[in-house]
Amino acid sequence: MSDTSLIPELTTARLVLRPLRLDDADAIQRLFAQWEVVRFLANKVPWPYPADGARWYVEQVALPAMLRGQQWHWSIRTQSEPDRLIGMVSLMDDDPGNNRGFWLDPACHGRGYMTEACAAATGYWFAVLGKPLLRAPKAVANTASSRISARSGMRLVRVEERDYVSGRLPSEIWEITREEWLARQAAKDSG
Repeated sequence: MSDTSLIPELTTARLVLRPLRLDDADAIQRLFAQWEVVRFLANKVPWPYPADGARWYVEQVALPAMLRGQQWHWSIRTQSEPDRLIGMVSLMDDDPGNNRGFWLDPACHGRGYMTEACAAATGYWFAVLGKPLLRAPKAVANTASSRISARSGMRLVRVEERDYVSGRLPSEIWEITREEWLARQAAKDSG
């Protein structure tokens, strides 16, 4: 893939997932640089978050990985306010131990937005990209993220230590196979 415009916009009942663009950096910078957002992210996220952190990430990391066809990043927006970025959901094919990541503005927590966004991204991973397995690590203390994984049919396969912005923590590794995902979709369609 040589053009990020080939990554489609995804929609759910309440959300628009727009492929990441450089002009999203300012909104990301405003929302992302919050402890509640970054504390359970991998320790490669710098903290304190630099003033140009989002622009550097989008320009130097995310967009090049999208152009290489190794990562897919979407900004999350509500259908009612499509010009307002409220978070991101990402798929990564360049790390076999971590295929999906996400974050959401804490002001938008508790509304089910991330469950919807993850369902759309997971559907893209399996139905469009045809990947055989989706893995997602998360800090054991990040119970909201674990609930999203459990609700989506993922299963906990092991616990290990990982490094996060907030330090070294016990981590759960969740996964779902394409076959498991397809069976869940078939059950939803027939029920």
